[in-house]
Amino acid sequence: MPRVAKELSALDVKRLQHPGKGGNSTFAVGGVSGLLLQITPNGGRTWLLRVSVGGRRREIGLGGFPDVTLAQARDRAREAKDQIRRGIDPVEERRSARAALETARRRGLTFSDATDRYLDAKLEAFKNAKHRDQWRNTLQTYAVPELGKLLVDEIAVQDVLRVLEPIWTEKTETASRLRGRIESVLSWATVAGHRTGDNPARWAGNLKELLPAPSKIKQEENHPAVQIDDAPRWFAEIRGREGMGSRALEFTALTAARSREVRGALWEEIDLDKGLWIIPAARMKMDREHRVALSFEAVELLQALPRFEGNPLVFPAPRGGEMSDMTLSATMKRVHAADVDAGGRGFTDRVNKRPAVPHGLRSTFRDWVAERTHFPGDMAEVALAHKVGSAVEASYRRGDMVEKRRAMMAAWADYLTGKTRSGAQVVRIG
Repeated sequence: MPRVAKELSALDVKRLQHPGKGGNSTFAVGGVSGLLLQITPNGGRTWLLRVSVGGRRREIGLGGFPDVTLAQARDRAREAKDQIRRGIDPVEERRSARAALETARRRGLTFSDATDRYLDAKLEAFKNAKHRDQWRNTLQTYAVPELGKLLVDEIAVQDVLRVLEPIWTEKTETASRLRGRIESVLSWATVAGHRTGDNPARWAGNLKELLPAPSKIKQEENHPAVQIDDAPRWFAEIRGREGMGSRALEFTALTAARSREVRGALWEEIDLDKGLWIIPAARMKMDREHRVALSFEAVELLQALPRFEGNPLVFPAPRGGEMSDMTLSATMKRVHAADVDAGGRGFTDRVNKRPAVPHGLRSTFRDWVAERTHFPGDMAEVALAHKVGSAVEASYRRGDMVEKRRAMMAAWADYLTGKTRSGAQVVRIG
């Protein structure tokens, strides 16, 4: 019959000492058969449970003394023996638990950390510094405050909605881009092994069912525009004003370009001899190169502009950096206010009666093409860098089609400068 060890007290255990020679020594403490206190020559103490598992002798570590007390060691020993009786190997169970913990640790990435790692890996692909800043700023401003501390594998559709819903109708374009950027971060996290399952920021078959389509939200498209009949009068007012902001607005009207494309325009993008402005894909909303046919008036404007040594910008701010959007908006407001002060009706949108804004000039151009000319609508859409049918778009991107757009832009410049009557029908050339 196996010898039963004497059950030691906590004080007895505390008094146990290494004999002073040889390697590690073990002392049976009783209470649970096989429970030992192991003492090393330098005084280290750990609990061991000597037991047979599947016919194999095992020594199972139960922790160090005094962090694990005698009573706790006996409880752990009883629990381990109970596992063995149920057919569970405590050693293998512990290894599996450690492996699962390590896997969880590797996958336990917060959205904030995932955002930083994704941006570090991907932002170099964006050649335009402003584009890189927009990516980082939108995520840091809107997504990180709400999702930053959440583990990426815990983020659900409802979490993404909490980010998007407050700005979806008021800042639709920003919110739509933000959704795509959150989707990209979570997609990276999935491929990197930090999460599994569907992407909660996916649009099709997911958020599309919970949020109105961006194209259906009027706020994004309802930029107040100068009315067609008022366009020549407005253009004359702009031409009569000094300042780089006025010249940038004048160029914006002549080219029907987006204000940010004009504000970021570089001299190296413009060929004055050919009357061509080639905007690289990195600066375009659709991430595709866009060619703008410059009218005689647009080229003349550019030729008259000063060039500043060491500054590549066509329309720089007074301190040399890129002009702000607020500069153009403020110039538009001053033109409107001055006309009202002089007894005029100002420059307001035909539908909502609000003062026109820079982006609305594109709508003025599009309305002019549709209502006052016979130029094809698709040609106007390409001039605006809008996405149209692939076959049509491909044809208009050929060099000879740019010349047909040149005729349209020349006719538009004639209209703005008063060379054609406000009600005249412009016949398509070519």
